[in-house]
Amino acid sequence: MARQSISLTKPNDEWLKNQVDKKEYSSKSELVNDLIRQARKQQIQIDWINAKLEAAENSGFTNDRKEQILNRSKSLLNG
Repeated sequence: MARQSISLTKPNDEWLKNQVDKKEYSSKSELVNDLIRQARKQQIQIDWINAKLEAAENSGFTNDRKEQILNRSKSLLNG
């Protein structure tokens, strides 16, 4: 696993320590990795929505019903 050195603001460092102290995570590294995984998952959702919006703008219309778009968005959120 790659090792990194990062600088954190005091409030962020305290929040990370608090999460570890509450036994939510075993280490700050585990928590940071989880936050990155969550951000990556969100980016996939954002990219999908942007692609749909771009396709809709280029075609003028989408054939998907709002329920289909909503269900697809929810399925991406739930992984």
